[in-house]
Amino acid sequence: MSRRAGARARTQEEIRRFLAIGAVQVAELDLTGDEAALRPGPGSPPVTHGEVFLLVRRVGRPVGTLLARVPEGADPKAVLTESARSLGTADDAHGRDLPAGAPPSSSVVVATRERAGQLARALDSLLAQDHPDFEIVVVDNAPVTDGTRELVERKYGERVRYVCEPVPGLAVAHNTGLAAARGEVIAFTDDDVVADPRWLTELTAPFSADPRLGCATGLILPARLRTPAQVLLESHGGFAKGFAPTTYDPQDPPRDEPLFPFTAGRFGSGANMAFRTDVLRGVGGFDPATGAGTPARGGDDLYGFVRVLAQGHRLHYTPHALVWHHHRETWADLETQAYGYGAGLTAYLTAVLVNRPALLPAFLARLPRGLSHARALTAVRETDGGGTPGAHGTRTHPWPRRLSRLQRKGMAYGPVGYLRARRALRDAAAPPAAPRDAAGRGTR
Repeated sequence: MSRRAGARARTQEEIRRFLAIGAVQVAELDLTGDEAALRPGPGSPPVTHGEVFLLVRRVGRPVGTLLARVPEGADPKAVLTESARSLGTADDAHGRDLPAGAPPSSSVVVATRERAGQLARALDSLLAQDHPDFEIVVVDNAPVTDGTRELVERKYGERVRYVCEPVPGLAVAHNTGLAAARGEVIAFTDDDVVADPRWLTELTAPFSADPRLGCATGLILPARLRTPAQVLLESHGGFAKGFAPTTYDPQDPPRDEPLFPFTAGRFGSGANMAFRTDVLRGVGGFDPATGAGTPARGGDDLYGFVRVLAQGHRLHYTPHALVWHHHRETWADLETQAYGYGAGLTAYLTAVLVNRPALLPAFLARLPRGLSHARALTAVRETDGGGTPGAHGTRTHPWPRRLSRLQRKGMAYGPVGYLRARRALRDAAAPPAAPRDAAGRGTR
């Protein structure tokens, strides 16, 4: 068998194994008091028998996730409550979060493009927030129809502000939202999430307690695990960063993070992040040559994290600020996502060094370990006997070799994509050339 035929056969076997992955129910259970409260995840039907991905709360706050099986004929609430009690309490297991004062005035920016149905679901959850003083700004990025504008004007009126940004790119759209924001803190989320009612309060309140805090990120869990792609992604960590509140301080770098601050993917994700507005404006916002919708494919959120840390501000991760994310649903989606994540990773590093060349010595000092980290990041990951999708260190399904290869290819392409994106922005901003006559002379 030729090498090419062998690779094709391995990919076909990976896809066969992928398609055999079964759906998992999503639910949440609050253990407050004597009587536990079981609810299905957002948009999910009531829990029945079978596998269940369970978020466990205490006094409303997330403390952990687990995967449990409800036998046929058993009471789901009784089975899941018994499993959930093994997680203990949030303070015992994970330490304490930052003290939180009254949340500051906040702006929530949602960038979107031609996904009015998903956007409506996200906006409904945002308008149900318990935060006392916030606004919502929708940035319609390079629209080709009037669907988003019509939705906002028809259904949400004055409760949501609509802004159009004709230049494509997530970072460009976020910068447009930043320019429009009126709040002391600016929060960003995506159009494919459902925000927990306390999301914005939990995400922004730490800014009142810590004047050096420049950025905060929160917990992202799967809204549904209906398809093999969704289950596989969550089985390998998804977007969750765990249940331990963590503060990253550039004046006291974490000893267990030798690549700090360049491993920005550990800090959080763009679907759940907030910045002190004047701090983000002070570092120039996001690099417009990064992000989805540009040749760089991603990295805009990671760029923002590193720029804020490089200015001496702290970054805080809190698992109490929760959004439910609708993961992509197909194998083709995973292929696109794997390549884009790889590209975005190296694109953002290129952007940081281009915009902050003073960081080059620190980056070069960390380069050998960084290459080792990149190899580990894109390695084929087999199962390890664990059983909790979304829990770090446990994997229920092997990560396909093809997706690892695509991620490495994306990492090789990222710097090129970033430079192409910068050139495209320069070309778009350049004045049009003056018309010339038949002899080649300018006519202006």
